[in-house]
Amino acid sequence: MPEQFRALMVNKIEDDFSLEIKRISSEELPEGQVTIKTAYSSVNFKDGLASIPNGKIVRSYPFIPGIDLAGTVVSSTDHRFKEGDEVIATSYEIGVSHYGGYSEYARIPAEWVVPLPKGLTLREAMVYGTAGFTAALSVMRLEENGLSPEKGKVLVTGATGGVGSIAVSILAKRGYEVTASTGKQSEHEYLKQIGAKEIISREDVTGNKLRPLDEQLWAGAVDPVGGKTLASILSKTAYNGSVAVSGLTGGTEVTATVFPFILRGINLLGIDSVYCPMEKRLSVWEKMAGEYKPEHLLSAINAEVSLEELPDYLGAILKGEVRGRTLVKF
Repeated sequence: MPEQFRALMVNKIEDDFSLEIKRISSEELPEGQVTIKTAYSSVNFKDGLASIPNGKIVRSYPFIPGIDLAGTVVSSTDHRFKEGDEVIATSYEIGVSHYGGYSEYARIPAEWVVPLPKGLTLREAMVYGTAGFTAALSVMRLEENGLSPEKGKVLVTGATGGVGSIAVSILAKRGYEVTASTGKQSEHEYLKQIGAKEIISREDVTGNKLRPLDEQLWAGAVDPVGGKTLASILSKTAYNGSVAVSGLTGGTEVTATVFPFILRGINLLGIDSVYCPMEKRLSVWEKMAGEYKPEHLLSAINAEVSLEELPDYLGAILKGEVRGRTLVKF
């Protein structure tokens, strides 16, 4: 391990905010049992928020963002990991209160580290990242609650985003008829390429008026949007269907009634990828390396950027200008 290495660091002193690449030493890394040479990280909406002064993600400064990383163990004081092991680290406090993946080296608590499953490369692991893990966990929860291809169409909202893109791909691989919702007219061909059978607009989901109960259109849904969109999905989900919600880009308030739940038996499934227990986390990653892994996983890549190019992409994801997944290569 070199004496110094590069990291993208944010700092805030009163009203003075900075985002710059700095050279730091291993002594500046936080406590943890596993030190990892980062091969890839990725760009997520939460990372974009960490890169601005009022994003309300970073808890103390200075700080290294990046909620995802995959790489090779260079040292470990935990018996579960040894030098040379390929590993994944996502979620928990990484990139929020614990230095994250936008660094050539990272030190992570052993209980947050996942061995790279057979069937995945480090690059593929970061094509998934937290977004892909969230999508896979959503599909798993839907299927645990009875969803299967013969039940009917499945809706994916925010379909060109990280969670949405991977969800469309996984569901298509599993044999579902996927309806993809997007506000981007230019991305219809991309959504067809990754498995969507039908593409509709955001307005087609929400409609002109929210009804307590509406036409039963979807057997299930993956929704990383929330807000008014979620309320409308609930009113249009078929009897005994399920909706997996994981995001709030459409707002935090959901104006709905109890009717979908008590008259149609709808299941609203909350998806938490941050503190998901390790036992289930390992199971999800195994599925992502095997039965959930779409042949066109790599087509979800929007760009592969260097640490120096990263700040521009952090801004772009906040503006909704990024399709699919952006990888950071070290």
